Amino acid sequence: MKVSEKLRRGNVMAATCPAREVLQHVTSRRGILALIALESGMQRFSELRRKINGVSERMLAQTLQCLESDGLVDRVAYDVVPPHVEYSLTPLGREAAEKVRLLADWIEDNLPRISQAREERQGARAKQAHPVPARASQ
Repeated sequence: MKVSEKLRRGNVMAATCPAREVLQHVTSRRGILALIALESGMQRFSELRRKINGVSERMLAQTLQCLESDGLVDRVAYDVVPPHVEYSLTPLGREAAEKVRLLADWIEDNLPRISQAREERQGARAKQAHPVPARASQ
């Protein structure tokens, strides 16, 4: 790959690559959930907060600001009382949502296998931490 192509594309494995910041925004738990929630269309902040159960207002607002600054989310604020703000995915955001949806679907589909692997590893760690003493020969 040519140097100019590397600079244009980025190198997410490099510590200084600006793509890492976007990767963090898109792949954070809240980022993934916001992108998936917005796949169904434009939504008000309160709708998104209800849809994404367990996220604080502050963290959701921060996540949406990051996704907006990355060009993945559009924010439209209406000059009314009470404030009315709507969020939707940009074309770039729709592409990102499609990709993270595949990852989220894979995780949900494989959750039984993942849970089983966790249990097996926890059991193995417990055995290592508390080995059964060998009996002395008589």
